[in-house]
Formats: sequence, structure tokens, C-alpha cells
Amino acid sequence: MANSRLLFLVPAQSVSGVFPRLRDAGFELGIAENLKGASVFIRKSGPGVIFARPVLPGFRVEDLLAVGAEDPNFPAVIVVTDNGTAEEAERLLSLGARDYWLEPLDAERIMAVARSPRKPVAPPDATTLGGHRPKTPEGLGPRIVGKHESIQRVLRLAKQVAGSKATVLIMGESGTGKEMFARYLHAMSKRARGPFVAVNCAALPEHLLESELFGHEKGAFTGAIARKLGKFELANGGTILLDEISEMDLPLQAKLLRVLQEGEIDRVGGSETVSVDVRVLATTNRDLEEWVKEGKFRQDLYFRLNVIPLRLPALRERGDDVLDLARFFVDMYVREYGLSETSIGDAAVNWLREYAFPGNVRELQNLMERAVLLANGRPIEPCHFLLENAEWPLFEEEGGEDAAEPAERAAEPVRQAQPAVEPGPGAAFSGPVIPLHEMERIMIIKGLEATSGNRTQAAELLGISVRTLRNKLNEYRAAGRPVD
Repeated sequence: MANSRLLFLVPAQSVSGVFPRLRDAGFELGIAENLKGASVFIRKSGPGVIFARPVLPGFRVEDLLAVGAEDPNFPAVIVVTDNGTAEEAERLLSLGARDYWLEPLDAERIMAVARSPRKPVAPPDATTLGGHRPKTPEGLGPRIVGKHESIQRVLRLAKQVAGSKATVLIMGESGTGKEMFARYLHAMSKRARGPFVAVNCAALPEHLLESELFGHEKGAFTGAIARKLGKFELANGGTILLDEISEMDLPLQAKLLRVLQEGEIDRVGGSETVSVDVRVLATTNRDLEEWVKEGKFRQDLYFRLNVIPLRLPALRERGDDVLDLARFFVDMYVREYGLSETSIGDAAVNWLREYAFPGNVRELQNLMERAVLLANGRPIEPCHFLLENAEWPLFEEEGGEDAAEPAERAAEPVRQAQPAVEPGPGAAFSGPVIPLHEMERIMIIKGLEATSGNRTQAAELLGISVRTLRNKLNEYRAAGRPVD
């Protein structure tokens, strides 16, 4: 990773949930609740990224940004807030903040940023909020890319119902953008300046999910050392997103139904009823009607959630939207990694049109990030996608005859067209004119360059195991052609 030191200039409770994961990943973490403590950590440890609240006692994030404007080596600053506004985002981004995030913080997202902590090479686009377009006084929500009628139809319905308090059930395959539509509904509503709180119902067992949703009183169970407010209370006056609602256990579904009907919650271990004013959005990648028939989901809750149904189309149903999205992600990651402008070659365009994308938009986004890194400023070609099920896989995993067979088939046409001159690592490549073993070596070089020599990250980027990468490096070293 580029710099394993991170500084959080935020209240301690804001980061308690992500610190264990970040420590396990090898990060050195600092937390400060005032400017003096932050200054000590910055001076002694030199963090790669600073995550800072806009205001703390005796501190304003503008002070950090002013120092950064004068010092090109100052760490990147990401502003994090639990209740942001478009005006504040635009102002702080214009002052030099790298990004503007809404809490809660996510460990995976933090680690992704830490691997590329550089500050923007140009003034940031003030329409970006955590990877999405921020809320504005005119109600503009996250940018939803797509011209196909299937997605435009959903977008029109979303606009029509956004201003109401009606519950919305957003359905679609994994990766189709359900959470983005939920954020769009919130941003377009009268609650846009209120909190948006997302809860993954599949991530916690029933007893923990109940506490997470409704909160608990001190002593309610072992480990409940203090009162904790639940997500419904935290979302009061705003919107709560119940992600993957189908994974909620039946007993908890009954309690959720009462909240939807009465607008009241009971904290675990509590004796008082708490009123909440929250709009509820829910997502699922399952057929809830079938789950109702099978007895896995309450019919009354299904009807209560399905007041407004939004069914998102799969990416394979959206025609050339795949190309618009691909270009959008290319531009985004070119800016993110500070690379030169990158185009998508004709062969890659054809490949994108033909590929089914079982992982939908999320898979496309990951694919284009990988391609941008491996292309490194050159036109993107199919070989930069490095998918395991592509027509000509570049890497042969250890594991027996089944693993070797695809690589052997892929190598057949390559042997018929050996180049007269062996290309070097910087050679352009499109089509089967470079031997497969050389293509492998080039991809490994690019993968290691993109991850600053980190073998674990390079293996992940290349879609192979660390053991395979290590064995390949040993082979090149033995042949007198080391790449690391």
C-alpha cells in the first residue's frame, strides 16, 4: 500500500466500527479530536490520508486545507460528515479536499483510497460526492448513467415518487445499482438534508440486527455497557435503507412491520416506546413473491414494503449503456489514479458489447478500474480485462488438468503467429501476435507496477493466486528475466 498510516480527525465513535478491520489489514492508525493532537501525529508519522470532520472543538478543516494548499507533500484530506450539504461539499472540494464522504465510514473504501492517496492533479469536480453527485438545492441526486429505455423508465418513476413518504421496494440482480437508486430517491426528496442511513440486513445475525436497527438499553444483554441508539433513531427526519431485506429473519420481520405501521420502535431491553419519522426504502435481489409462497417472508410485510416497486434491469438488458458506463468509469479512474487520458479500443468495445456481465454494473466498474491500471495510458484492449472466463486466459492456475486445459487451448492460435522480434514489456499488444507466456510476463509487470510491488494486491488485480504469482516470478528469475 502507498502509505499504511492514516489519521482520523473525528469523534472516536465514528471510527470504532472500522478500526479493527484496518488494523488487521496492517494500517497504522491515529485518531485525534483536536488540532493539537492531529499536528503531533502528522509531524511524527506522516500519514498518507487524513479523514477529518468539517468542525471539531477548536478545529476547522479549512485550516488543514490551507496548509495543504501551500505544501504539495501534505497528506490528502477527505472530509467526512454525518449530515453533509452540497454547498459545503462544493466549497471544501474547491479548497483542496480530495473527496467529501457521508458517514458511516466503510473499511473497504478507506483501504482502496489508502492504496492511492495522491491529491487530485487538477481542481476536483464539485459534482462528486463519495463517487456520486451530491445533493443540491435543486434536488439533484447521484448521477445515474444510461440512455436505454429500460433504465429511463425506472428513473422516471423514481423521480415521480421521490417526493413522497411512500416505502419503495427496489428489486434487481446483484450489482444493478439498487443502493444508488435509494440514494437518488433520498436526494430528490424533501428529506434530502436529513440523514441517509443504510443497513445491510444480511451482514448480522438476528439478535445483533435487532439491536442495530432499534438500539438497546444499558444492560440489555452481555456487552451492552451503555445505551445505543439504533439506525431508525439515527435516521430520524431522513431515510433508512434496508439492504437485502429478504435476509431478515421472520421474528424480526414482525417487529419491522410494527415500525412501518405505527412509526414507533422499542429499544432492546427498553420499557419506553420511541417515535421515529423515517422514510423506509428496501432492496432485494430475490423474488419476494416466491419467498412469500415458501413461507420465508411475511406477506403483510411484503405488501407494506411494495407500495412503490422499482425493478432495475440487468446490464445485459441495457444495450449500449454498457459503453456509456464503461467510459464513465474510465474517466473516473483516470482522475482517481492521476493517469493520462485513456481510450477504449475497438476490440475492447466489441468485447464489452458481447459479454453478458453476470455481476452487472458493479462487475463493469471493477473491470474498468483494472483495465485503466493495466493499460496505463494506452488504449484499453480485451487483454486488460483479465477475466477468468475470457476466451484466452493469460494465467494458468496450479491445480491439475482441468486448470491447465483452457490455457492450452488458448495457446493454440498463438503458436501459429509468433512475432519475428520478441517484444519488450512496453510493447503494444492487440490480438494473438504475442506469445502467451510473454503476455503473462507483461501483465505481471504491469500488475506489480500498478500496486507498487505489492504481490498480494498484484495477484488480486490480475485475478490469480499469490502462489501462482510467486511461481511465475521464480520461473522468470530462473530464466534470467526477473521482473521484480
